[in-house]
Amino acid sequence: MKRGKAKVYRLSPFTIQLTERESGEIQPVAVKFDPGAKTTGIAVVRLHKDPTEQTALHLAELEHRGGVIRKKLEQRAAFRRNRRARKTRYRAPRFDNRRRKERWLPPSLQSRVDNVASWLKRYRKLVAITTVYIESVRFDFQALENPDIEGIEYQRGTLFGTELWEYLLEKWGRRCAYCDAENVSLEREHIVPKSLGGSNRVSNLTLACERCNQRKGSTTIHAFLSQEPDRLARILRLTKQPLQAAAAVNATRPAIIRTAYATGLDVQCSSGGRTKFNRTRFFMPKTHALDAACVGEVSKLHGWNLPVLTIKATGRGSYQRTRLDRFGFPRGCLMRQKSARGFQTGDLVRATIPKGKFQGIHRGRVAVRARGTFVIQTLSGNIETHWKHCKIIMRNDGYTYQQKKAAIPPSAKADGPLAG
Repeated sequence: MKRGKAKVYRLSPFTIQLTERESGEIQPVAVKFDPGAKTTGIAVVRLHKDPTEQTALHLAELEHRGGVIRKKLEQRAAFRRNRRARKTRYRAPRFDNRRRKERWLPPSLQSRVDNVASWLKRYRKLVAITTVYIESVRFDFQALENPDIEGIEYQRGTLFGTELWEYLLEKWGRRCAYCDAENVSLEREHIVPKSLGGSNRVSNLTLACERCNQRKGSTTIHAFLSQEPDRLARILRLTKQPLQAAAAVNATRPAIIRTAYATGLDVQCSSGGRTKFNRTRFFMPKTHALDAACVGEVSKLHGWNLPVLTIKATGRGSYQRTRLDRFGFPRGCLMRQKSARGFQTGDLVRATIPKGKFQGIHRGRVAVRARGTFVIQTLSGNIETHWKHCKIIMRNDGYTYQQKKAAIPPSAKADGPLAG
């Protein structure tokens, strides 16, 4: 770049473009996705002559906004019911003739699929993607709820046992529920002991280290944690945790796979068991991004200890041009136009302020105002400046970006013979 042979093409993810290159060989590159209910892991890897030998080029974690969308839809539905219940002019319902499309998904779930599809399209513009790897796992709800179900009622499938154990590890944070011990051998523990009538349902299972499991024995959890009421309340609250996340994964992953096949690229699907096998074989820590890097058949993985780019979906703004109070009534009005002086809320800008309270160079997201005095959100706080002092670095694309450190500090050495 100093010699003028390359230029910055995009800041996030940081990409440079060669200016003097016209032709040449293109290295085969693959993008990997580990779809999740709240966060999707993404990894871009370079394929060697043996496709199972790979080198990590880029790691990212995509945070979805499905929960925000669901809350907004619930709020909109409440406002609609309120309007129709008031003593105002009656408006006949207009949704009796609506028909759902085939393979329809709720907006909160469709947003997850759209996010993955959008970033697959973006990565194809940045690098020569030849292959797409997707972790395709399906949670077995019958086995999660009642592992003892069998016979004519239900035939156990390949998901039984392994997926249940993985679900418990995710639910309880891969630590002992009674002493918070990590990086130790964990055992499946019955909250209500089987000797007292406890079942094998997932709502009655937790994780415990060998010491705590032996100490608890056949004691009730209320007696065992009588001196720790906060921990007891937390465990009882988690036992009632619904299978909402598993349901979201089951609903969205087939749609994500169909989207990948529609691109015409080579698509390879892999199980969650293979991902875990690769991660433990390479002695890699558990993160969404590294899970994505381990998707598929991998014999060697080089250079995986990279900084991770956190991508958070924020949307491109709201159609609603008023603020609402807690009763749902409008208070104040927003700008009729979303942009002002060529700037739009969410744009990444650099402000060079010559004098005054906020003198200096600042960088952050801008919130525009019609009068031309903008607010810039920086790491040290919000500042106000005139629009003439601002310069756009990157337009708002519906996402915010933040760089995280590598999983293992550069000073520390990664364990294992195949670690990068």
